[in-house]
Amino acid sequence: MNFSEKLKDLRKEKGITQQQLADAIYVSRTAVSKWESQRGYPSIDSLKALAAYFSVTVDMLLSTDEALRLAEEDKRMQGKRFCSLVFSLADLLMGLLLFLPLFAQRAEGNVTAVSLFSLSVGLPLKAMYIAAVALSFLMGILTLILKNRTAVRFTKHDDEISLALGAIASLLFVVGLHPYAATLAFALLAIKVTVLLKRG
Repeated sequence: MNFSEKLKDLRKEKGITQQQLADAIYVSRTAVSKWESQRGYPSIDSLKALAAYFSVTVDMLLSTDEALRLAEEDKRMQGKRFCSLVFSLADLLMGLLLFLPLFAQRAEGNVTAVSLFSLSVGLPLKAMYIAAVALSFLMGILTLILKNRTAVRFTKHDDEISLALGAIASLLFVVGLHPYAATLAFALLAIKVTVLLKRG
């Protein structure tokens, strides 16, 4: 007997609806329905809550194959969560470029370090710099906020968007001859790429 059948039997023995079970373990009715129709498995935490609610062991709920599959899925999700956290922190650190004196201001043969807000360049170029930094920072905020509200990423391409924004910022700062800003942007991009490759 597989997990979905065991869950259905335990729920019926207790004489409760899917909604009542969902309310008891703090999940949605849709989640319970999905588990009972073999369209997914609960998280480790939900599995523990189910076992406690029905006064059974987790081993009793899962077959060996299901336990292995669930452990692999949990490991994969932890990798995704870690990657998402690193990406969002790297994107948030891009916001430092707005305030730290990492941009080269050239005037009368002298070069001084200024913040992005103090940088005197043409308006279109400054707007591109600010947009690149602000979009990266916004991406970091959205990733942090939305990863806590949903189990899945807020888009299917948030990693790619984050990498693209980092690459664009790095390229803009290299072309604009701002070595310190380019170095910071490139270092943050390298961290993201490394984490993504290790997650594999």
